[in-house]
Amino acid sequence: MKMPLSFLLFGLALFQSGVPVAAQALPGDSLYQLEATVTDQDGNAGQWRDLRGTPRVMSMFYTNCHLMCPLIIENGKAVQKQLTPSERARVGMVMISLDPARDTPQALRETAQRHRVPAQWRFLQPGANDARAIASVLDVRYRPREDGSINHTSVLVLVDADGRVLARSEVASAIPDPAFVAAVRTALAATPAH
Repeated sequence: MKMPLSFLLFGLALFQSGVPVAAQALPGDSLYQLEATVTDQDGNAGQWRDLRGTPRVMSMFYTNCHLMCPLIIENGKAVQKQLTPSERARVGMVMISLDPARDTPQALRETAQRHRVPAQWRFLQPGANDARAIASVLDVRYRPREDGSINHTSVLVLVDADGRVLARSEVASAIPDPAFVAAVRTALAATPAH
């Protein structure tokens, strides 16, 4: 598809004007097109689209899970361990709750501490009505059960700095998928360092 010259000139003008990336229009296939609120493990509230700006590995989980969710976290840690220190510093790791009613910032912070994740990881509590919407854009299927557990897709999702999905890795153990690690490296190589 050929882009009109006016569109290319507008893009060049934005780049040269120093307009921050966050102020530029999102691509149509960006997950960050979704209007949703999130609060992190430190109680900082923001918008879903505020994650824009760096490649990220994302997953959905809940803190009361004792089987797959700990494996998802360990798999994410193992992905990071496969990266160089420079690469680790440039990729965001984001865990999003499927159970925002119970997964308060304090519960998220305690889970992060219990799993000894690096300080830069973000654990997010979606707004009350936003968990299902975020799960939908990440293609995570889930179903709450009567006993309080949640059946859900166990997956890591890699998105680029603009929130476009680049790769997915089904989590079945704590061992990372080499193809997914390679996709993370490729995404970082394609993203200019700030």
